[in-house]
Amino acid sequence: MGQGRGLRPPCPLGQNVGLSSVLTSLTDLVQELNKKPLTPARGNGIVQIMNDKGDDREDYRSFLLLDELSRNNELTQRDLSKRLGVALGLINSYLKNLAAKGYITVSTIPRNRYKYYLTPSGFAEKTRLTYRHLQNFTGLYRIARRDFSALFRKLKAGDASGVVFCGVDEVAEIAYLSLKEAGLELAAVVDDRAAGKGFFGLTVAPIGEIRKTGYGVVVITSFSGGEALKKSLAEAGVAPGDICDISAEGWIKRLNNIEDSVEDV
Repeated sequence: MGQGRGLRPPCPLGQNVGLSSVLTSLTDLVQELNKKPLTPARGNGIVQIMNDKGDDREDYRSFLLLDELSRNNELTQRDLSKRLGVALGLINSYLKNLAAKGYITVSTIPRNRYKYYLTPSGFAEKTRLTYRHLQNFTGLYRIARRDFSALFRKLKAGDASGVVFCGVDEVAEIAYLSLKEAGLELAAVVDDRAAGKGFFGLTVAPIGEIRKTGYGVVVITSFSGGEALKKSLAEAGVAPGDICDISAEGWIKRLNNIEDSVEDV
């Protein structure tokens, strides 16, 4: 049993949930995205979801490259590899492909280095891919907002306490919005990769220290790596019944079925 007080519903939740206020904060989130590079901080999150979708992988990596080069045309291939978390050889291949399509031009600068410039067609392609990316993000946002809102309403109704997030990426911010709307407080956040970083006034702790948080229920808040996070939680002594994972069916499957999900509401 969890160490916190209060009751909690079985997890994960069913899917017949209202979509009221689903997109109330989407504009703010998109504006925030526009302030930041669209590159992955590590090998998970939305980028990993897109990388796993087969046909979308090429377009999405092209989008990331075009976005980076539009911000800084003096980045080396090694810089791009580190920023995007993509093998150096693949970066070279993608750049050649972009050049062959007329999206970028390459010029040599001293010391055998190169500068990459977006062509007019390259900027147009970046705009097209940006729109497609935001469409995918909107779909993921809608699903996450719907299901987190339902989860936290049930936790609130059950007088739950000691809510702890496990996993820090884009979905954790969406979960936090839903948590606050339900009138619940976040007790702690755990994530080995983000340990020591800040999250809405809290310091992220390693998963191994979760017992110190006095958790009552642990919510998986990551677009990817849910199974690995649950395994780490189990190793830290958290019982399966204390873990809620709204992504148990898989984010990709649910994104592909989003139109049907909306119609069912």
